[in-house]
Amino acid sequence: MNFDYLEAPYRIRNDIPEAHRLIWQMIARPGNWWNGEDRVSIIAETRHAVDCELCRERRAALSPNSVKGEHTVVTNLPGPAVDAIHRIVTDASRLTETWLSDLYTKGMSDGGYIELLGIVVAVISIDGFHRAMGMPPEPLPEPVAGEPSGLRPEGLAEQGAWVEMISPLEVADTEADLYGNNKQAGNVIAAMSLVPDSVRMLKILSGVHYLDMHDVANPAANGGRSITRPQIELIAGRVSSLSDCFY
Repeated sequence: MNFDYLEAPYRIRNDIPEAHRLIWQMIARPGNWWNGEDRVSIIAETRHAVDCELCRERRAALSPNSVKGEHTVVTNLPGPAVDAIHRIVTDASRLTETWLSDLYTKGMSDGGYIELLGIVVAVISIDGFHRAMGMPPEPLPEPVAGEPSGLRPEGLAEQGAWVEMISPLEVADTEADLYGNNKQAGNVIAAMSLVPDSVRMLKILSGVHYLDMHDVANPAANGGRSITRPQIELIAGRVSSLSDCFY
């Protein structure tokens, strides 16, 4: 069985491997804009990006655009996808809307970018958990055959972000689970709603690694964890700082 944590140095709650297995299954299936093989390749490229010499040099430079060269790669993904993965993994705090627009001119679609982003975020989260437990990364899932759906969900609108998003006030029944009964949603939730499954993966992992997203605004909620909410937020704040997260 994948995500078997019986050899982990600490006891791990059952909901964590269950969530990780579900995410691996979701990634292996064809999505809206990438097929299953490409989506699994995104996992592999995400893991490899930290060893890319070009990314290392760009990270150290005053401006990443001042360093030219080619990424070292382990997949056959298109160049814009490789650049997106590597930059998200190694230098996310310096991404700009101009950079994203340039990806579009090179063939990346907004939906393709958001779907890719959702996978990268999930892989970083799951692999980070494994590193924290002193365990090797999970083997890649077996891709599921099939073609991308090409679905653009209803309710998308320009809301001041780099990509269109679905407002909780305009969400269709098929995406109602993204926000529940809430009439407001933070951008951290709505940011990837152009590809609803990207939001769903984020919510699943948030629920087991942190808190259910609907409980975040409640300062009394700690998700039944063995540490208090202030302790949870202290750890989350430190991780955000170390990750150069502007939130």
